[in-house]
Amino acid sequence: MAVSVVLRPPAVSNAPQSLFRPPSTEWLSGIWHVTHSSLPMWKSKRNVRITYTVLPSTTSGTIQGADRLDDIVSYQAMNSDKIKTVHGIDTASGKESGAWDWRGKGLLAVASSHWEVLGYGEVGEVQWVVTYFAKTLFTPAGVDIYSRSENGLSGENMSGIKEALSSLEDPGVRKLAGEIFEIKRDGARSD
Repeated sequence: MAVSVVLRPPAVSNAPQSLFRPPSTEWLSGIWHVTHSSLPMWKSKRNVRITYTVLPSTTSGTIQGADRLDDIVSYQAMNSDKIKTVHGIDTASGKESGAWDWRGKGLLAVASSHWEVLGYGEVGEVQWVVTYFAKTLFTPAGVDIYSRSENGLSGENMSGIKEALSSLEDPGVRKLAGEIFEIKRDGARSD
């Protein structure tokens, strides 16, 4: 039997919105292991991590705390030990939404995306987050599931998250729930 998980539809959805208190930026800070996704770009990658670091606010902040996060995505290709990184800055998209607008740094400064926290929590000592990514010129819309633990969540907890995604009143998110796959994690990172 799956664990009960409560998620909200993306703010960009036409589905009814429930009351949602986003996680604080301090809670989001640190290393997250991307353990599951519906985004095709992760099928050829392994050991995917996202590291968020709170940056000084440019305004009075949000109910989440600061309004900016340094965002470093790192991963290995399936056939390489080299760690590749994508660096950007997340800026809060509204004061209360749990939504963020990402802009790449350096050569990726022309790239941008919008992502949102659909839900988050803690099972035992393992924190988790479900994020939604809006479609861009380069990627389809997608859902990622993060865990503080490289081992991820138990099968029972993953089933609860998938069931919660499938029960949202957003047909696009329900479709994404059926496309979720596990991202390879093999402990081969040397950093």
